[in-house]
Amino acid sequence: MWLSDRRGFLTALGAFGLAGCGFRPVYGEGGTGRALRGAIRADDPVSRADFDFVAAFEDILGRPVQPRFAMAYTIATHEVGGGVVQNFGATRVQVFGTLDFAVTDLADGTTRASGRVEGNTVYSTTGTQLASHAAQEDAQLRLMRMLADSLVTRLYTEPGLAS
Repeated sequence: MWLSDRRGFLTALGAFGLAGCGFRPVYGEGGTGRALRGAIRADDPVSRADFDFVAAFEDILGRPVQPRFAMAYTIATHEVGGGVVQNFGATRVQVFGTLDFAVTDLADGTTRASGRVEGNTVYSTTGTQLASHAAQEDAQLRLMRMLADSLVTRLYTEPGLAS
């Protein structure tokens, strides 16, 4: 009978367990999400993919006001056709993308985080030429957003960036 209020018991048990392992919410007080907000300045974009990536990255982390870190990045994409129809060609195209990055501390020039994130998406080529081109552009935009999301998620877990 003493466990009739299971929700309260489970909440207390969960809070005790998470507090014991050092869990801290990303957007909580002192969390990495707040510490990185507006703190990373990405290199200037030089291509359409770069522009889409930087826009998505800044949508998540905000525009850098007083950046503490600089981020260099390189984006590579390639397409692979699939769903081939005789006398027509590929009806679906898969777009693969990789983003290599390095985050450098502006104060002392040390590299705080580096690595690679990857993603992929698909678009259809069965419509008109204009529709296929629009689908290709949309797939590129979706891919850049995926890479930005993956990168930010990874940066949230990097030690030394929140301090």
